[in-house]
Amino acid sequence: MNPYQLSNRRYTGSKAQLLEWIAELVLEHTAGNSFLDLFAGTGVVAEEASRHFSQIIVNDFLPSNYASYQGFFGKGRYSAKKIDKKIFEYNLIDATLLGDNYFSTSYGDKFFSMENARKIGRIRDLIEAEKEEFTKREYWILLCSLMYSADKVANTVGHYDAFFSKQSNRGVFMMKPIAAHVNSGYKIYHKDANLLAKTVQADVVYIDPPYNSRQYSRFYHVLDNLITWEKPELFGVARKPEPTNMSEYSKTGAKHAFKDLIENLNCKYIVVSYNNTFNPKSSSSKNKITFDELLEILNAKGDTITESKSHKHFNAGSTKFDDHREYLFITKVR
Repeated sequence: MNPYQLSNRRYTGSKAQLLEWIAELVLEHTAGNSFLDLFAGTGVVAEEASRHFSQIIVNDFLPSNYASYQGFFGKGRYSAKKIDKKIFEYNLIDATLLGDNYFSTSYGDKFFSMENARKIGRIRDLIEAEKEEFTKREYWILLCSLMYSADKVANTVGHYDAFFSKQSNRGVFMMKPIAAHVNSGYKIYHKDANLLAKTVQADVVYIDPPYNSRQYSRFYHVLDNLITWEKPELFGVARKPEPTNMSEYSKTGAKHAFKDLIENLNCKYIVVSYNNTFNPKSSSSKNKITFDELLEILNAKGDTITESKSHKHFNAGSTKFDDHREYLFITKVR
């Protein structure tokens, strides 16, 4: 089986298609040995940065993203042979013989077919029950492999804010391993970006915050739930838990949160990704910080240049944009 690469997740705002452009500009306008990705999402920018910087720091406040970093980039020994053997055993489980579990009663015939949900839930229970058999790294690799495999057959457009009313044919669940890095040396954090900014230092800091009112914790609650396995009570048609990890960058105070972040950064260069969704057809897609506000805050920290690129964004819904562009602000800190 070909293992999952880091970029194989469907993810709102993913920079997977912009990596070459971002890397080219970062290398042209910055210098140093260390790179901090504060809102790392899938982690693809940090992975690309590892080709050019000797020290990588990666952070995100979603449990599902943190699990990706631990699986792909984490420290500690692991046996690929042992992981492949365990995944082979999991794949032998006959979903038609399984009864219900937390995952299937929560998401079966909704985000997943009932048989897929029963098998995913059964494997998650087994990983937890067999946890003592694995090293910490092996545990994270298995969790991450399960998450990527589950996402592959999810009955959604790419996030978990809603599911298709009719079950789509995304195939029968089959677990595959991830392409875990060996001894990457990444420093991995699972913290609020504004708090972390006050405690870490890096030559280059990359910032790709949420742009609009759509909360990522509400988009990826199913995967977060699969990772934490705390089995909370769920509500509504979309089977969401009580709100947690609600980002200030998706609220009216986004500008103030961004200003606080920039003022507290200890670095030589700041690189900010943002797009031009300032007047969309959908109000929920409207950016919380304007172009001028971003520039004003960054210019107060240092000399800032801007670059932009036409970009066919990942649109998980029906919202349409004309001339969608991605901006890159690059600040040389005074």
